[in-house]
Amino acid sequence: MNALAAPSVPARLAALRQAMRRHGVAACLVPTADPHLSEYLPARWAAREWLSGFTGSAGTLLVTADEAGLWTDSRYFAQAERELAGSGIALMRQKVAHAPEHLAWLQQHLREGETAAVAGDSLSLAARRQIERLLGEAGAALRTDLDLPAEVWPDRPALPKAPVVEHPPAYACVPRAEKLERLRASLRKHGATHHLVSSLDDVAWLTNLRGSDVECNPVFLAHLLVQAGGPATLFADRGKFDDALVAALAADGVRLADYATVVDALAELGAGDALLLDPARVVCAVADALPAAVRRIEAANPSTLAKARKSPAELDHVRETMRRDGAALVRAFRRLEDRLAAGMAQTELDVDALLREERAAQPGFVGESFATIAGYQANGALPHYRATPGSHGALARKGLLLVDSGGQYLGGTTDVTRVLALGETTAEQRRDATLVMKGLIALSRARFPKGASGPQLDALARAPLWAGGMDYGHGTGHGVGYFLNVHEGPQSIRPPVPGGALVPLEPGMITSIEPGLYKPGRHGIRHENLAVVVEAEHTEFGDFCAFETLTLCPFDRRALEPGLLSPEERAWLDDYHATVRAALAPLLEDADLSWLERHCAPLGG
Repeated sequence: MNALAAPSVPARLAALRQAMRRHGVAACLVPTADPHLSEYLPARWAAREWLSGFTGSAGTLLVTADEAGLWTDSRYFAQAERELAGSGIALMRQKVAHAPEHLAWLQQHLREGETAAVAGDSLSLAARRQIERLLGEAGAALRTDLDLPAEVWPDRPALPKAPVVEHPPAYACVPRAEKLERLRASLRKHGATHHLVSSLDDVAWLTNLRGSDVECNPVFLAHLLVQAGGPATLFADRGKFDDALVAALAADGVRLADYATVVDALAELGAGDALLLDPARVVCAVADALPAAVRRIEAANPSTLAKARKSPAELDHVRETMRRDGAALVRAFRRLEDRLAAGMAQTELDVDALLREERAAQPGFVGESFATIAGYQANGALPHYRATPGSHGALARKGLLLVDSGGQYLGGTTDVTRVLALGETTAEQRRDATLVMKGLIALSRARFPKGASGPQLDALARAPLWAGGMDYGHGTGHGVGYFLNVHEGPQSIRPPVPGGALVPLEPGMITSIEPGLYKPGRHGIRHENLAVVVEAEHTEFGDFCAFETLTLCPFDRRALEPGLLSPEERAWLDDYHATVRAALAPLLEDADLSWLERHCAPLGG
């Protein structure tokens, strides 16, 4: 959805406030969510964007009778400030000292007897409980049976209609019937008769199906209800499936039902049934259909952890995908350098187009895994910057270009960031890029006891920056799906959060390693590889794990200050580049091969 012009936003807020008055609601909460609690949304549920004009992927809008605030994190501060200008909505910076988070603000702004509303199809069971507890302390109430944004959104987009397709068995590796039987075994261990799966990546993985209902994420709108001792029901739009696929699903014990009838199916469960559901992954509008007599078993979706632990066969496909993706990056970066050297005018948009063209030529390519971030100089300091036809930077033969991009392939999902030196760089830029590189190397080389979590390792990547009084405001690593969402749980590498779960990093889990540094108005640095957790060794102190780097693409040594690297760090970088050269050289020739050889040369050479 395109960004909205600021003058139209006040009128939309006025219409929302009128609806609030009609229903006796003092505050309206509009999260970034859909009935599957997705990170990236189909246009139909982009209510927060439609009301506020803020186009970032993360944010929460709160509207009262006389105030409105948009909460987002440091990745989007500059973008939100620009897009909210003149809207009447205040930018509320999340995770900033002395700034109230949105629920604390809501609690402070509601009086006893007042009511807040949030659409029940955009709020998890766990979140509703948290909000009800906080509002209860203020004597206020929460309603989830009202969708106030929908009442004032006359041209709300329809449900997406993209077809659903089979993930080819050669790539899916494990048949869906086997995945579902493993899930049923887990249900029996929980004492559950049924299990509701609403998260789209879990549904897609369990059924070996893929779609395109969400931009850059190969998923489709659906709920899945699995019986421990019987068939599974997939609630989705029948028009998206051809007859052959419907028959194949039926042969594996999966029947189709209309997307909207999931609430009817839950309502039909009886007193002898026990439903396993994840309160953080199911919206209250769906869960509220469950009769009180049905026993609820609340636990994480078993498929979430199973999906995160990639099998050896899946990892073989991922490694080959990384080779193909790395070759595409080499070709694109070489072409960009040649164009600049020839004096051709190039912009950030041209970088995006080059990457798309080269990836599209690779076998198994399906699409991008997220919108490319190509930020030149000061634009690189915006962690989630996106060039548009109406606002983009022109490149010159100096300074730094940050390029964060990825692809969706039948054999895996990629996500890689490189910082390119387009010409002369400053000592500050080279120092900053090297400090970030030291953090990437430290985490990439880590050995850690089996059972350690991402928050326990996060400081390794930040320590070189901390030593200089610097830091970055985003996590260091996120899980990555297998031809699925580029952001996948349950694992992550980020600073510890009080009360937050410590999910162990287990063998087979893929994570990004992406420390960064951002200096507004000057430059931004982020180096990113994907890595898989592997078993390392057994000692008298137990089993230890390590990271195997999967991404295959040279770092631009011209952006670094090699003298700041220790001998061990230099050796790691030289070894990495030797691995990249050996893996990619058979896929390249002529100018592309020469470019690879030049950029993979040892630091001392």
